Amino acid sequence: MSNANKKSMNWGMRLGLVALGLILIGWGVAYALRPVAFVVAAVRGPAVRTVPGTVEVKAEFSIVLKSEVEGRVISSELEIGKSVAKNEALVQIDTGDVDLDIERIKNEITAAQRKVELGSTLRPEVLNAKDTLDNLERQTKAGAYPAAEFEKQRRLYQQLQQRMELDEVNNRLALENFENSLSARRREKSKMSIASPSDGVVTDVTARVGDLIGSNSPIATIISVGRTVEAKISEENFAAIRLGQKASVRFLTFGADQYNAVISKILPAADPTTQRYTVFLDVALPAGRVLLPGLTGEVSIIISERPNAIIIPRRALIGEYVYVVNGGKIDQRKVVKGYDSLNQVEIVSGLEAGEQVVVEQQDRFREGDRVRTKPLSN
Repeated sequence: MSNANKKSMNWGMRLGLVALGLILIGWGVAYALRPVAFVVAAVRGPAVRTVPGTVEVKAEFSIVLKSEVEGRVISSELEIGKSVAKNEALVQIDTGDVDLDIERIKNEITAAQRKVELGSTLRPEVLNAKDTLDNLERQTKAGAYPAAEFEKQRRLYQQLQQRMELDEVNNRLALENFENSLSARRREKSKMSIASPSDGVVTDVTARVGDLIGSNSPIATIISVGRTVEAKISEENFAAIRLGQKASVRFLTFGADQYNAVISKILPAADPTTQRYTVFLDVALPAGRVLLPGLTGEVSIIISERPNAIIIPRRALIGEYVYVVNGGKIDQRKVVKGYDSLNQVEIVSGLEAGEQVVVEQQDRFREGDRVRTKPLSN
């Protein structure tokens, strides 16, 4: 082969390599310019049919702490946010006036007890009248005293005796009244020391040291430490609810985190305003995670389950369609869905296990678009 032919061949090879390089570069640039589709592979696993609902965390109870008696607050342990224990003393009302009244009643009781011990002041007169009547009775029997006059004296004696007995009854009654008054004032004094009716946390304080409060006046609000998780279920879904059914709960505050739960109580009556039914959930929370009153979220209650189904994330669905990435191109696929839960849906037909579906920003793509793929966790 001549040198000219060799040179021509070398130049041809070089041009071919350059062209191939340019093609590869062009393809690389074109591929790099393709939009990225975030995809998840359809997998086989258990599909569950669920009933949706909304959840709200509430305190087990809320107590408005009130005073049963009036008076001035002289000390208080109430602070917003403070944890209190059952029977812990929280507020003291001034007992000065009650203490004085208690001492007065005690003195009255001492005097009344002495009166009861001594008996009626009419007793000596009754005894003398009895002796006189006995003497007159002997004279009457002997005929020395008129019978009619004796009968008159006997009635006077009976009247005197009744007065004495009534006087002694009044003395005992007065003593009992004083003792009852003492018990009432002591009970009133005990109510001036106000304690927490249960374990809880102070959320509001309305009476401070120095305030003059009336009977039944609110002092503070205490909410319980315990929490309840209430789920609201629509009327059409309520018939499938049973005690012990499993559920998955997501609280908005905690993002996408889901927690296992079990139905523990079911209220049989619907809310008359919303026509929604209430069920209570026992939620399994990890250590250190605390539910605060007012947190909201959503729940999926598992009604039935089907094994070995094709499952994709719910967010991959666009109505009756999904976008499948096949050979780097977008393929709009109509599917038939089966059971669906909070985050997943079963595909009965139209999709095979292992196929990649677009799960984010589907509005960016159209049928036939060429894309790059980036896997996301299911």
